[in-house]
Amino acid sequence: MWSPEEPRWGWGPRAPTSLVLLSVLVSAAPLGLLGEETRQLLEFDSTKVSEGAAEPPGKPYPPYSLDKFSWNNITLDPDTLSTTFQGHPIDDPTGAFANGSLAFKVQAFSRSGRPAQPPRLLHTADTCQLEVALVGASSQGNHSLFGLEVVTLGNGPDCPSMKEQRSIDDEYAPAVFQLDQLLWGSLPSGFMQWRPVAFSQKQRNRESSLPCQASSLSPTLAYSLPHSPIVQAFFGSQNNFCTFNLTFGDPTGPGYWDQHYLCWSMLLGVGLPPIDSLSPLVLGIMAVALGAPGLVLLGGGLALLLRHKWYSEYQSIN
Repeated sequence: MWSPEEPRWGWGPRAPTSLVLLSVLVSAAPLGLLGEETRQLLEFDSTKVSEGAAEPPGKPYPPYSLDKFSWNNITLDPDTLSTTFQGHPIDDPTGAFANGSLAFKVQAFSRSGRPAQPPRLLHTADTCQLEVALVGASSQGNHSLFGLEVVTLGNGPDCPSMKEQRSIDDEYAPAVFQLDQLLWGSLPSGFMQWRPVAFSQKQRNRESSLPCQASSLSPTLAYSLPHSPIVQAFFGSQNNFCTFNLTFGDPTGPGYWDQHYLCWSMLLGVGLPPIDSLSPLVLGIMAVALGAPGLVLLGGGLALLLRHKWYSEYQSIN
């Protein structure tokens, strides 16, 4: 039974199907996504960022409010259960988006699996993926860092809990050993999941990876969900909201300025989040690493036994 203190993630005891999730995403995107709303595209002066700071953000430039974007360029792909919203500011006096755009791609899944490109988060039929890409837009500084301001539904009077998971396995996201999660409730009833990495090139590899830093959540004033009948029916009446920022990159290393490209993705879903198991490659390495000493000891023991047997069977010719 749903109560006002918990997000209403579905109708009745059954979790929504991938098509229902996609319908909710499409009706709410690009601003409202399963209770998440990306409010602003943030930009900071990276020369004013303290290296290693937990929450950059340095000197901010004027942000771009996404509710003042035009999202007329929409591409629907039924084969992949995905929709891409490509937008630009309605009023762009500086021409920053004259040759650029901000795109939100939302995708539902009919079965478990992983995308072909990093960070290759494990998805199920109860999850949807959101991919954000900033392409070709001119920055307001020579070495700008970009970020997103996100507003999310609160868990009653409190904000959702932010948790980190660490692993020794980085096969699916090279050099990234952490998984961040936003959880609603102790069960939980819903989640947001991402790896703290973005990419500055379409070829998403280790060389183009950027760190992704998340600020702590804090309550915000009452905020309105998108005025979509599907979203209102899905979430009901909510007035508890929290906000946090995601910032991509740091002053050193690769950045958006390299190829004017930035891409980041996350998973949204109902129920328990998918649990990553160790990849076959890592399991093989562990088996070899742990098994090799045992094989050496076993071989040494057999050699001693055989040597002892040979000496005991040896008879002098005298």
